[in-house]
Amino acid sequence: MHIPDGFLSLPVCLAMGLVSLVILGIALRQVERQFADRLVPLMGVSAAFIFAAQMINFPVLGGTSGHLLGGTLAGVLLGPWAGTLAVMVVFGVQALLFQDGGIVALGANLFNMGFVGTFLGYYLYRGLRTLLGGTSWLATATGTAVASWVSVVTASALVAVQLALSGTVNLAVVLPTMVGVHALIGIGEAILTVGVVSFLWRTRPDLIFEPPAPPLLEAVQPVKESIRGR
Repeated sequence: MHIPDGFLSLPVCLAMGLVSLVILGIALRQVERQFADRLVPLMGVSAAFIFAAQMINFPVLGGTSGHLLGGTLAGVLLGPWAGTLAVMVVFGVQALLFQDGGIVALGANLFNMGFVGTFLGYYLYRGLRTLLGGTSWLATATGTAVASWVSVVTASALVAVQLALSGTVNLAVVLPTMVGVHALIGIGEAILTVGVVSFLWRTRPDLIFEPPAPPLLEAVQPVKESIRGR
């Protein structure tokens, strides 16, 4: 899914680069705002794990292969903004050091896999988990699996649209091909992500991100606990 240089038109590259730059700035500000002693080390460990895990490819039909993208995993562990920042750093390092994706096309890759993969994955995971019963393992695993698959397929569809807008290939040709292949890769993404999250859920549930409660809810919580105690 990493778009190499030469496949996107200059206007598309510039537009996606600008959007990704704005998102990166917002992510930095949000992470700074919610700064905690444990957040930065956890971001580093998560980014390092995702970077290493992406080096391992698994076979897909037709002689192609796929690997973990890690957007949903980063969102589940770090939250949407810190997760986005961590994954963007991973993809940026890959492009600069290993030419895994183009430099000119970096903005598009950061947007597709870093921002959309993490944000969509996180909020879909949160919504499904809440719908299915909160913090239970079944709710967590189901939300993680569905979010992982959907985020990968959605990112692949965005790549197809960007290629079509650039005039590289016809949308009617590239969209079903990209989505079809990444629907299979998304299954691998879901299995790997659920495996990691399930392990942490059983051994270190404190490492799974929980958004801070709104101030009003925090003020009401002691009253609710007092009523329950009676």
